[in-house]
Amino acid sequence: RGCPMQINGIAHIYLTVQNFDRCLPFYKALLEFWEMTCLIETPDLYYCIGGRTGIGIRAASNEHKFTPFDQYRAGLHHLCIRARHRDDVDTLYTFVKDLGATIVHPPQEDDWAKGYYSVLFEDPDGLRLEMNFVPGKGNLDPSVKVPLPNEKQ
Repeated sequence: RGCPMQINGIAHIYLTVQNFDRCLPFYKALLEFWEMTCLIETPDLYYCIGGRTGIGIRAASNEHKFTPFDQYRAGLHHLCIRARHRDDVDTLYTFVKDLGATIVHPPQEDDWAKGYYSVLFEDPDGLRLEMNFVPGKGNLDPSVKVPLPNEKQ
């Protein structure tokens, strides 16, 4: 079985969208705003790298292109990107609002971790995206008792 190991972050994630043509301009603008570089662009895949990760947007198969996103169905609930600075959350909020994103909640503090600050929004297909900032080590701080109490879950 071997020894336990620590992971080194997320290498990449693919998001499958219902309507690729409708979502592509949104993701092109968003990923460019995050200073990500396009590595692959085909009629059904847009894949960018940057910030030590990759994000791919893929067209849904014909079988599923009319199936709406449901964050409580098996699969992805939402994607959260970590900001380097608290102000980045506010900057992104203004950007995605101007881009026409549906805002689930504007920048706000939550009690997921000490200093947790985030914005939550949806892409044109309704897939939820979040950006958060947590100062210091957040819940990885050794003084934080884990698992978190039920009221924080």
